[in-house]
Formats: sequence, C-alpha cells, structure tokens
Amino acid sequence: MRIAAGPLDWSLVSGWIPVTLLAVGLCALAVLLFSRRRTWWTRWAPLAVLLAAVLTWLLRTAVDDWWQPFPDPLPLSVVIWAGIAVLGVCLAAFRIPLLRPRYRAGAALAGLLVVLLGASEVNRHFDQYPTARSALNSWLTKTTSITEATGRTEPALRVPAGKTVADVWRPPPGMPENGTLSKSSVPGTRSGFDARSAYVYLPPAYRAIPRPLLPVVVLMAGQPGSPDDWINSGRLVDMMNAFAREHRGLAPVVVVVDPLGSQFANTLCLDSRLGNVQTYLAADVPDWIRSHLQVAAARTSWVISGISFGGTCSIQLGVNAPQVYGVVNDISGQEAPTLGSRQKTVDKAFGGDEAAFTAVNPLDVMARQRFPDTKAAFVAGSSDSTYRPQQRKVYDAAVKAGMRAEWVLLPGGHSWQVWRPGLERQLPWISRETGLTR
Repeated sequence: MRIAAGPLDWSLVSGWIPVTLLAVGLCALAVLLFSRRRTWWTRWAPLAVLLAAVLTWLLRTAVDDWWQPFPDPLPLSVVIWAGIAVLGVCLAAFRIPLLRPRYRAGAALAGLLVVLLGASEVNRHFDQYPTARSALNSWLTKTTSITEATGRTEPALRVPAGKTVADVWRPPPGMPENGTLSKSSVPGTRSGFDARSAYVYLPPAYRAIPRPLLPVVVLMAGQPGSPDDWINSGRLVDMMNAFAREHRGLAPVVVVVDPLGSQFANTLCLDSRLGNVQTYLAADVPDWIRSHLQVAAARTSWVISGISFGGTCSIQLGVNAPQVYGVVNDISGQEAPTLGSRQKTVDKAFGGDEAAFTAVNPLDVMARQRFPDTKAAFVAGSSDSTYRPQQRKVYDAAVKAGMRAEWVLLPGGHSWQVWRPGLERQLPWISRETGLTR
C-alpha cells in the first residue's frame, strides 16, 4: 500500500512509539510502586496489588465465563497487559491520598501512562490500530453518496469467451486515479435481519463508458466487530486503490456487510433463533447489489470473504449458498459456527435440534456433498495456535468435497497482522479466479 509519511501514519505497533510507551509506562509503574513510607510497603502496596489481581480476575471471568462475547477465551498476554493497566490505576488511587497536593497530579499522570502502556500492548497483540489514522479513518475517509457513486446504467464492456476483462479493457482518458467509498443501508427485505450500514467500494474503472462488469467481493469483519473495521483497521480503501493503480483502474467491487447486527452479537451467520442471517447474505445482499450496482452476474464472479467469525461465515455461505457465491476467501475462520460449545450452540440457536445444526454446519455439509465448481482459499496465521489447526481441518474437508482449494499460511497470529494481507495478497488470486485478470 502507498501510505503517507505524516504523524497520523507513524506506526503504533512497531518502531519508536510503542517502545517509548513501554519504557515510559514501566518507569511510571516503578514510580507508583516506590515509596519511603514503611506503611506503603506493609499495607497499601500489597493491598493495591491484591485489588488489581482480583479486578483482573473478575474482568477475565466476566468476559470469558459470564458475558462470553467471544467464542474463545481472552489470550493470556491480553489478560496480563490489562492487569498491568488495572494495577496502574489501583496504585495511583492508593498513592494520591498519601501525597502532598503538589505531587498528586504527577501520580495521576503516572497511572494514566501505565494505562496507555497496557492499551498499547493489547493493540500490538491484535494489530487493531497500526497507525493513528487507522483509528480515525471513519472520520478521515471521504465517502460519496451511493446514488452519486453508482450513477446511471451504462453500456457494458463486451468480453469475448476465453478472454478476461483485463484483456479487452482500455482505460478512458481522464479516468480518476482512485475509487469511491459509499455508505448505505442494505435492508433485510426477505430475512427481516436488522443490519448496520454497509460500505461499498467502487474502483476507478466502474466510472468508465463502456462499463466493465466487475467481480464482487462481499466482505465481513470479525466478532465483535462492524463494517467499520475493514475501513479503519483493514485500510480497505488504500488497499483497493493500490491494486487498481497496478491494474489500470481495474479492481473488484467490494461490499462490506454486517452479519452481526450489533458490536457484540453472535448470530452464527445462520438462519436460526438468533436471526435469519444466512438468508440476509444469500438473498438480501445479492438482491441489493444487483439492483443498485452494475456488476458481473455469474456466480464465478461473486466472492464471499471475511476474517475470524466472518471467515467462518464465508465457508458457511460457500457450502449453503453455492448458487450465489462461487469463490470463497476464508481468513482465519473456525471449523464451525459456535457460541462456545457445540451443545450450547445447538441449544440456543436451534432449541436443541441437532439435525437442524448438522444440516448447515460446513464440515457436516462437505462430508455429504461435493462442490467441484467452487474455488476456495483458506488463510491462517502461522502462530495462530487456536484457529490455524481449525482452518486446516476445514481446508482438508473442502479438498475432499472436490473444491479447488488452496492453503495460505501467513506470518502472525489471530490479528490484523494476518487479516489485512489475508485479503491484500489474495486479490491477484481473486482477480484470476473471477475472470478479471489472467
């Protein structure tokens, strides 16, 4: 990607900024711990450490055991850094009343620096915000109204049999260098699902006359998450514009949709008691795209992709709606949609009906049905000890089911360190498999 060199683009996950935050935060923690008062070491410091340990344990228990917004437990390193942040708050809270008034602001600042240290290290683990710009991208990225972006229906570029779009494409004079990003609601007309607004990326070639009928990538974030994640953390617009510049303005149309309904919901991406999300993605979303955009019609030109929960959702749609999506790009997905365990999933989503779950669970579907006309890529992080083995299991099942599948291993864990390149590096593959390029 081409990235500007301003302060908003300085790295928050490598280089001098996180190293400085680490050093300053640890120094601030040492300052909060140090005191010449005997009562501090015998009473208040141990009490602060004990309170921080209890609060951290309660936080982990509340998230993993009570609330359960994620199908997997919090990573140990995330719990540790969150605990250090809590410790900084507790130490500051106990120190401030013992200090003279002129030193209290310094103790509060030290506590804040420890919190920033914890937040920085958690961010480095997930690579959620690699730069300040990625955190602010929703406000910094210019969007165009969907009506203005799509314009009227134009004559379509004719592509002879055996040729790709790129073979016959000639960029018109004055074509814009960059594509457009729009935000629009995609109503659940058939499903009744109440989704959050989607984002639509249209490459420069979309505005040409005659208009090339471009492939479509329906893209999803993880859980918890929202379509904003691909605009912010995923830097989708930069990614797609860079690809378009390298291919004379050609790139897939990308529609980032919401399969959750809210930040922490887990719909399982199925039609169940939790919502008719499969119908939303297999009927409502394609219907909306076809009625609002001028794109390629064949299922071989339609890609379903996502990360983590969205990756699992991708293979679910690939096997449960193969008539819609002929290409799957599953990034760090799980072996099955889950609420934590198979039994809990079956009980909550299907009222205990195991057969209803088996009918749509990807591994079960691929065990009884073949998909020779579906192409799929399964992307995983080499150090992702939880999702990589599950993803490999799904890949093996896809191969046995006759899919034209490929296995892609990238450096990193279950984070944006893998998810961004999981789409960016797959764009050439997507373009070849959908007939955009050779």
